[in-house]
Order: sequence, then C-alpha cells, then structure tokens
Amino acid sequence: MGHRSLLCLCCLLIILFAAAAGCIGEEKNKVQNTIPQNTTTTSTPSYTVDNAGHLSIQRSPSAVNETVLILNDTLTLTQVVLLTPEGNVSCLLSTPAHPKAAFVFAPGAQEKAMGHLSQMVRYAQAGYAFLFVDIRGNGGDTPGYPLDPQKDYQQFKAGAWPEYYLTVADLSDARAYLNRTLGVPVMAIGSSNGGRYAAIAAAIDPDFAGYIGVSTSSFAISADGAPDDGRRFLTSIDPGNYLGSISPRPIWIFHAEKDPIIPYADGQEFFSHAKDPKEFIPFNGDHGMNSEVDTGVLERCAHLYGSTSPINNSSESR
Repeated sequence: MGHRSLLCLCCLLIILFAAAAGCIGEEKNKVQNTIPQNTTTTSTPSYTVDNAGHLSIQRSPSAVNETVLILNDTLTLTQVVLLTPEGNVSCLLSTPAHPKAAFVFAPGAQEKAMGHLSQMVRYAQAGYAFLFVDIRGNGGDTPGYPLDPQKDYQQFKAGAWPEYYLTVADLSDARAYLNRTLGVPVMAIGSSNGGRYAAIAAAIDPDFAGYIGVSTSSFAISADGAPDDGRRFLTSIDPGNYLGSISPRPIWIFHAEKDPIIPYADGQEFFSHAKDPKEFIPFNGDHGMNSEVDTGVLERCAHLYGSTSPINNSSESR
C-alpha cells in the first residue's frame, strides 16, 4: 500500500471507528511482524488438473507481514501482506478481541477494501474477524491483470500459473494465516466473480469451514468442441463443477431477484450443484453485498458459533 493511500485509509478509519466505538485507542503505524512459514518443506509451488478438470494446488503457507493501523476497544485493523512465491498479496483484516470465527472475503470486480470498512466494523462488533483479500489484478494494491480466461489458458498451455489459480491459492493461503493466528473456524465468502474464486477455494481446501456466495454463478462458457486441454482448463475454472464437493460443510447462496449483472436464474442454477447442508437466500437490492446480506450471514453464523446477535448497523451497499 502506497504512503498516500495508507494515510487516506488511516484518516477514514479514525472517523469510522470513532463513530462505531465512541473512542479511539492507540494508532499503530507500520508496526511490522513477519510470521514465518509453519512448515519445513522446500517444494516448489505447483498445481495439477485431472482429466475431469478438477484443480488441486500444492503450495506451502506463505510468510506474512502485518501492519497494525488502528487499535481500539472494538477491534484491531491490520494491513496483512501475504508474501507468496508469485508476488505479494495485500489484505485488510478486522479482528475483535475474542473472535468466534473468521471470514476470508474475495471481492467482485474493482471492489476496494475502503468500500467495505463499515462492514468490517459490523462483523467485528458481532464477534467475527473479516479478511478482505485484494485479489490479483482487481485494480488495488496487488499486481496482476483483470480476469482474462483466454490469457490464463495460454498460461495453462505453457505450464505456467494462470492468475485464476493463483487467486484461489491466495484465498487458501489467507485461510491458513487466520487459522494459525486466531485458531478459529474460517469460512470462504465471495461476491460476484469473487464468489467463483471462493467456491473453488472452499472445495479444494477442506480446512475451510464452509462457503458463502453472493450474487455469483457458474460461468456461461461451453467447452464443447474445445481441445482436450481447453476442456480441462474451462472445467477447472467453473465453480459449479466444485460446489458439490464442499458438503458436508455448509453452503449459503445469496442472490437478488433483480440482479442486473448475474441473473437470478443463474444463481439458482449454480445453487443446484450444491449438496446439503445448503440454503438459497433471496435478498432485496441488486448486485453484491449489502446490509441485508450481512444480517443474513451473521444470523446464520450465530446459530453455528453461538455468537451474539448481529448489531443492526447499516452497511452501505457494495
């Protein structure tokens, strides 16, 4: 994160947290800790895609740099950087004093962490840690290119890493970080295209506690007539092909009936691939996370983790 964006973020946080908590604790600017890998393996990161098009990833947990931005009675707000072998991935983490569980969040296209600050405060007030992953090529601080299946396919044919696979691996890396630092269950959650990454991450990483998809769907891409490697690649990036393997962990799919970007029927079709326990939840609004979705997530988590009832703060639609 650049100096100017970090300064702007801190200013916004001070205003936001003052309103939420009533007072501001000590601000920690650039207090860094490097968390070493908790493994002795030196194997090279790799992935495989079987003949059915199912992805598996082999990558050791990354070291992490942490910078505490805000510390008060409500939460700790930390910039987290995953130091992956394929480049640094920037994240923003809100943590209450005693989290019941945690979320790894994959945003939709062009979504920035600043747009989710009020949501992060609300989740912390309800007892949950929330890690926003600035996914590769999404226009934030993490380098990369925007979603491009054709470019990724060229990478796949060359035996290199498609960025789509790297993003899935990053979400699993973030889960491992939260598990080892907080010691609580971690659910994968994603909005729009981020919901696709999160679904695959939850499916191939059994240490995720469950999956929440918001305004998301399978890809409307046909592999008919494609060469064998093209068919395998297209199948490997389609979250609908993975959803059934998340069971018996819970799956919650939220979709607005008036979604103008991913039609409601596409969300229902995506949900049809899931196995129990699962729930499809319509919500008011259009596309992506909003306060109604947050309430629905927190209410369901209260049943799972015995947390306090969600606080009825309004989150801006995102």
